[in-house]
Amino acid sequence: MVDQGFAIGNGLTNPEIQYKAYTDYALDMKLIKQSDYKSMSKSVSQCEQAIKLCGTEGGTSCVGAYMICNTIFNKIVEIAGDKNYYDIRKKCEGDLCYDFSNVENFLNMELVKDVLGVGNIDFVSCSSTVHEAMIMDWMRNLEVGIPPLLENGIKVLVYAGEYDLICNWLGNSRWVHAMEWSGQKEFVAAPTIPFSVNRVEAGLHESPWASNFPKRSIMLVTWFLWISPKLH
Repeated sequence: MVDQGFAIGNGLTNPEIQYKAYTDYALDMKLIKQSDYKSMSKSVSQCEQAIKLCGTEGGTSCVGAYMICNTIFNKIVEIAGDKNYYDIRKKCEGDLCYDFSNVENFLNMELVKDVLGVGNIDFVSCSSTVHEAMIMDWMRNLEVGIPPLLENGIKVLVYAGEYDLICNWLGNSRWVHAMEWSGQKEFVAAPTIPFSVNRVEAGLHESPWASNFPKRSIMLVTWFLWISPKLH
């Protein structure tokens, strides 16, 4: 019998819970001070209400929630300075905090595009067209579709990097623990267990998260697919 499952890596799944975690994570990681935390509390409350409105009314209210809530993240980034919001141990260099020019140059080679069958479409590291098309759905709660999958025996892996601000592990952990399904009580009571790669501790798992290293992420997915007999 082949196990079935899916993974959510660095996901925005339940915005109402995850956006509230931004200031908590930033304070815990010393990106902001207690005074900053208090000054942003009103924005967090406004964000929460805006997301609720998006959930009930949809449409332009979801765009409004997007605008309101992202002021929280933007303020943290402003206070933190030149921190890389994908890995706060590093300095942000360039528009996306990394130099993707080698990838872009390679994928835009005519030979590569011919092999991929993408025609005359040019590859960009971050597409404003795609971004704008997704704004209406940005603040929607997508967690609601997961419990039925769990009830049908579909395994779920949710992971995020310890030093990733923009998709931080704290917000992901909170929505996973808050999710209502038949195994919620057992999952919440489950211990957090370290996992190792090449005999070096690489992270912790419960509904596991990984460190910011591709090899460790691959190992975590391998663990999920082949080693874990059952993930609640």
